[in-house]
Amino acid sequence: LACSVLRREKAEALRAVRSNGDRLEFVSEKLRGNKEVVLEAVRQNGLALGYASAKLRADKEVVLAAVREEGTAFTCASDDLREDKEVVLEAVRNFSDSLEYASENLRADKDVVLEAVKKSGVALEYA
Repeated sequence: LACSVLRREKAEALRAVRSNGDRLEFVSEKLRGNKEVVLEAVRQNGLALGYASAKLRADKEVVLAAVREEGTAFTCASDDLREDKEVVLEAVRNFSDSLEYASENLRADKDVVLEAVKKSGVALEYA
């Protein structure tokens, strides 16, 4: 019975976040830690990353999906992923000010800074 209830909750959560990723805020804590549910949410609205469990805010696949949809979602990424060049590059491609939240090493990385500046020269202030 409990398994059936959980499957039904998950199906309802998936339907909800597919139409509005922000609805992740209202699903159970357990489902905010479910990768399938969170991926659906961040693909619809990258900022839903802020409602995901800490474990999934540190999951590279989830964070990449979020920053591809909305670069500002990078502000919700774990510290470890703020040091991941692939994640940072994707974030600054979509929102150059994401450079501000990157690790110190990556804020000094030529490739990362150039990518951010392509989007907006203002990003230089974070380098």
